[in-house]
Amino acid sequence: MGQAPRARPKERKKEVIQTKLFVGNLSFETTSEQVRALFAPAGEIVNVFIPTDRDTGRPRGFAFVEFSTAEAAAAAIAKLDGHELDGRNLRVNEATERPSRGPSLPRAGGFNVHAPGPEFRPRPKGSRRNLRARKRSL
Repeated sequence: MGQAPRARPKERKKEVIQTKLFVGNLSFETTSEQVRALFAPAGEIVNVFIPTDRDTGRPRGFAFVEFSTAEAAAAAIAKLDGHELDGRNLRVNEATERPSRGPSLPRAGGFNVHAPGPEFRPRPKGSRRNLRARKRSL
């Protein structure tokens, strides 16, 4: 007898953004103006973004450069991958879409508000000794 075809597991594809480039291995002192000046000969630049650390405000050592055309982005990759800037060899490639982390669930009081099922009880407060004493009294 014939078997039903197996369902293939979902493959996660990293979606490539054609006109946006990832520039890695940047010095922490590199500015967006320096990056813009380096990439300008390759084509028209739409945006240069250098992410900063949330806590310190210091650049994180990479940037995103967005071009107006995919041809300009490809030319920049070919020309500038491995190029030296501020004493560091740059890594230039196409930016990929960030993988989703799934739905973020709101948290309150140290436990998950959307816990499955009616049998869920939040973790009781208090020390372990106090919990053991409560269990014995039940």
